[in-house]
Amino acid sequence: MKALVVGGGIGGLVAALEFHRAGIEVDLFESARELKPLGVGINVQPHSVRCLDEIGVMDAMLDLGVATTGQAFFNNRGQHIWIEPRGLAAGAKWPQISIHRGEMQIALMEIARQRLGAGHVHMGHHLASFENAPGEGVIARFVDRATGKDLGEARGDLMIGADGIHSRVREAFYPDEGPAKWNGALIYRAATETPPFLGGLSQFMVGGRQTVIGYPMSKRYGDRGRSLTNWAARFFVDPARGFPREDWNRPGNLDDFLPRYADWVFDWMNFPDLFRGADAIFEFPMVDRDPLPRWTHGRVTLLGDAAHPMYPLGSNGASQAILDARELTRLLKSAPDIDAALRAYDEDRRPKTAEIVRQNRAGGPERIVTLVEARAPAGFSNIEDVMPRDEILGVMNSYKTITNFDLARATV
Repeated sequence: MKALVVGGGIGGLVAALEFHRAGIEVDLFESARELKPLGVGINVQPHSVRCLDEIGVMDAMLDLGVATTGQAFFNNRGQHIWIEPRGLAAGAKWPQISIHRGEMQIALMEIARQRLGAGHVHMGHHLASFENAPGEGVIARFVDRATGKDLGEARGDLMIGADGIHSRVREAFYPDEGPAKWNGALIYRAATETPPFLGGLSQFMVGGRQTVIGYPMSKRYGDRGRSLTNWAARFFVDPARGFPREDWNRPGNLDDFLPRYADWVFDWMNFPDLFRGADAIFEFPMVDRDPLPRWTHGRVTLLGDAAHPMYPLGSNGASQAILDARELTRLLKSAPDIDAALRAYDEDRRPKTAEIVRQNRAGGPERIVTLVEARAPAGFSNIEDVMPRDEILGVMNSYKTITNFDLARATV
């Protein structure tokens, strides 16, 4: 069996490594000629770190990132609402890892080259077209995106479209889908070196409808008593203004958002200073796409953001892509044939991720800060009077169930 994986992001790389571990021949195709450490931080949830452990890359990720132990919630006055244990501190058998997305991608790519062999990793190969060929599997044709040069074709028994929110594979099946859907929110993202905060291993979510989320994401900084703090400031604007194409490297302007947070100065974090301390700021519209009626078409299927782009709430984008890769590999090894495996993968993962898309549109677990703001806009003296513990737990536990957190407690 030979698989073609289109896309060298985190989902595509993990899929390639999962396939290789399962004894499936795999060729990986990435549009970029070389990877650069683009983007900022992401969180990989314990149930997905389990998958990284199974394919032998967890320790490499922990050498780069931080094993976060909790997420603290505050209102926009800095009043504490809730602390949610994460990873090992929450009883999982695997940690939650906060890590720079680009560094993780580059590390996984190097591991893929070592394991698959350099001849099976094709950089600078942009998918031009493909076809399901009865009796021959899939034929994919590639070009150099920069020059338009024809790079020939590849044949496989199946093909995985892991080529992101602007997926060429998805577009081929749904040519009339149109652009991603924007909810009117802009996110300004960056990383700033800071002293450790909230014990040194915690995420934070502060605000309500206007928020800032952040967390330490570098072991290297932590080892010298500092924090490379990933942060994302989010607020809503008039949707009529339109939105820029979502990208990892669109520069943002500090003056466009800093005044909104001018008085966010708390004893554990000065947010204006946090923002000013960033070397580079990126602007990103909060977008997703509607769930699809089908991912699998013949011997071609979708994975990760190509299949289920979702709002960056609940720290689940990369985590769900990793779970896609794990489940698809399991089914390719256990189902009676490739076609049955691809159908079963579609039937299992598509409705699960569609529900996460819908939950994230409703605010995900972070909606507790929005609810607290709506109920107590002037602040509170006792959070129990505003949002009782049982209600907070209900929000958190419901989201954990939807996103398969239970896998983090199971044995390998």
